[in-house]
Amino acid sequence: FVAYRGQTELLGPLRKIELYEMGWNLKDGLRECLVAAAPYGGPIALLKGHYRRSPSARPQLEIYSSSGLPLASFPWKSGVVKQLGWTVSDDLLCVQEDGTVLVYDLWGGFKRHFSMGNEVSQSQVLETKIFHSPYGTGVAILTGALRFTLATNIDDIKLRRLPEVPGLQEAPSCWAVLTQDRQSKVLVANGSQLFILDNTACTPVTPPGLSPQASSIVHMCVSFSYKYLALLTDSGHVWMGTSNLKEKLSEVDTKIKTPPKQMAWCRRPKSQQPSAVVMWDGLLIVVGECKETIQYHLDDDSVLVPELDGVRIISGTHHELLQEVPGACEEIFKIASMAPGALLLEAHKEYEKESQKADEYLREIKEQSLLSEAVRQCVEAAGHEHEPETQKTLLRAASFGKCFLSNFPPEQFVSMCRDLRVLNAVRDYTVGIPLTHTQFKQMTVQVLIDRLVYRKLYPLAIEVCRYLKTPEYQGVSRVLKHWACYKVQQKEESDEVIAKAVSVKLADAAGISYSEIATKAYESGRTELAIKLLEFEPRSGEQVPLLLKMKKSPLALSKAIESGDTDLVYTVVMYLKNELNRGDFFMMLRNQPVALSLYKQRLEARVALLQSAVDEYYKAKNDFSAKTTEDEMRLLRFQRKLEEEKDEQLVGFSLQDTMTTLLSVGLHKHAEQLYKDFRVPDKRFWWLKLKALAEKEDWEELEKFGKTKKSPIGYLPFVEVCIKHHNKYEAKKYVSKVTPEQKVKAHLAVGDMEGAAEAAIERRNESEISTVLSRCSATTDHLLMERLNRAKATAVKK
Repeated sequence: FVAYRGQTELLGPLRKIELYEMGWNLKDGLRECLVAAAPYGGPIALLKGHYRRSPSARPQLEIYSSSGLPLASFPWKSGVVKQLGWTVSDDLLCVQEDGTVLVYDLWGGFKRHFSMGNEVSQSQVLETKIFHSPYGTGVAILTGALRFTLATNIDDIKLRRLPEVPGLQEAPSCWAVLTQDRQSKVLVANGSQLFILDNTACTPVTPPGLSPQASSIVHMCVSFSYKYLALLTDSGHVWMGTSNLKEKLSEVDTKIKTPPKQMAWCRRPKSQQPSAVVMWDGLLIVVGECKETIQYHLDDDSVLVPELDGVRIISGTHHELLQEVPGACEEIFKIASMAPGALLLEAHKEYEKESQKADEYLREIKEQSLLSEAVRQCVEAAGHEHEPETQKTLLRAASFGKCFLSNFPPEQFVSMCRDLRVLNAVRDYTVGIPLTHTQFKQMTVQVLIDRLVYRKLYPLAIEVCRYLKTPEYQGVSRVLKHWACYKVQQKEESDEVIAKAVSVKLADAAGISYSEIATKAYESGRTELAIKLLEFEPRSGEQVPLLLKMKKSPLALSKAIESGDTDLVYTVVMYLKNELNRGDFFMMLRNQPVALSLYKQRLEARVALLQSAVDEYYKAKNDFSAKTTEDEMRLLRFQRKLEEEKDEQLVGFSLQDTMTTLLSVGLHKHAEQLYKDFRVPDKRFWWLKLKALAEKEDWEELEKFGKTKKSPIGYLPFVEVCIKHHNKYEAKKYVSKVTPEQKVKAHLAVGDMEGAAEAAIERRNESEISTVLSRCSATTDHLLMERLNRAKATAVKK
């Protein structure tokens, strides 16, 4: 076979394809590195110098594409790393010895961190495994206390402490994470014993037919799909079976009794043949259904990366794929094959030579009525080949065969041609995503586009979308939006240049929200650019929220008015009413007559509604049903009246809302009557009235209210509400009425340092004296500070 970027080596029923000669330059290979490679041809992370442990030299964290092209590099300045791993979205996880997990993006940018809990932090991490479950990316940790802690989804952390393993006195010889029935479990080997740990129990299990020569299980691995399990014993036997440990598939003697560096499954989906790869220093052994093994010598330190349909082998110089030979490829290319696909391929070769043998091969296929099968085999085999020339040869043969079929559906052929063109583009050395056709179909086009976007390969992502005719909102428009969000974060270019570039690129794109792009610009500290981008947003409803967030209130109000949407205008007005002080709010409304008029209309409508509802309520007091309590009837009629109003801005006022509004518009008698009839607690009513009067800045009425009777909420709130509305003069009127416990706070609120000091010294309260001291200025209050310090010393002695 000829494979992409190199030769295919046949190893019995397996083939080893050279994917890339690695572009990195590693002097010592992978010897001193902690390595993690993402599945589906994802990126590779190296922590160089991890095993050296030199105090003088920091480890270096480097991220590469699968072809060895550098993506990021930086010195590791955090704690000791126990494990590296990749999430399903190609973020890098670094699990530290203290149980902290640091998350980095593909470009080495720090995103966030989280902890695996106090117990892990206290007892430290012995071993950890990063796994993918139906819920997302998970982390499993074995602590120094020999207990397992599990998180099945790092985006929604819910830590699970698994039950204790009986008789475990030291770290287990090996363990793995299983996912069964949408639940993550841990399989632990303690000597020759196996246990499955789930949320509630530790269950001993026995693999059926395990070699009696074994006294300990030294290594284990789970298949990519979590359906199969391989166990390596100290006697050198590899047991292979289902992960539920109910069925044995095979057992092979490797004749090597030393523990391996790594072990991985190498089984194609739907394959009937079990196959596992065991790696020692310099040696790779493949075990399968028969008793014989396949050995392959390794020149450099290597790492195995399990995949859906094989195993990738990464060394310091090469990147290879080891997999079972796909059935269609085996049928066509095996020596002396008489399969329909093999005969069709020969027929096409003879046809190109203008030989009459082509007709003989075709006649033989037709006589067996297998021409459709021959075309199907050639198309399928083309999908499993990595070398473009081999793909073309097989597809030409399939196209040749189709000419002699009148009813062969073209979809499979056309779809394969498209898929291979995309796969060849992303397998290119400069992109470095060596997907197989099987992986591509499992991953889906949308995920591939996401990965290209994440790598900032926007032109390629757009070409893929257009070539595969992806719907625009899922394809080109989505890619352009991501490009624009990336573009606005660039610091090298001016706001005008970026705004123009974005508008030109996105001019013909459908369904793109400029407000999202403007939001990204604002979050990057480029407010003026965000405002320029919002000019391209045709929907005012999308412009206004961001303008309000950016504190561009006048512009937001102008945009709302331009839209002609009265609800949007009123929304902005009410937002400004809550955000601005009273003076600034009305000053802004005076400059916008439309908004002022609308606000008056709404306010008048609300007051009219409230007055009508209150009148209805008082009327209800005289004609309530004998079967209904008076309070129930009052509330019922009151609610009915409010529900009759269709304006959504006015429906559903609670009693508290109603009282607050009555107070704010000056209907104090109505509010007080409601307070009495509905038995509103004194404290709540006083709070409501206090806030309403302060909001109106009706200080005279507030002073009268404070003198009516003793305040059930005290007088410190009077001081605070006056200060909140910038009226220190009125606030001072209530300081003398404040209780001794609150005197210091009240004096400080109005800026009376002398009064605060007097109150604190009089109460001989060390905490209050310290509070006053913290507010004193050394230049202007030095005499007062001396006095307070003496009082504090006296208070401490007592």
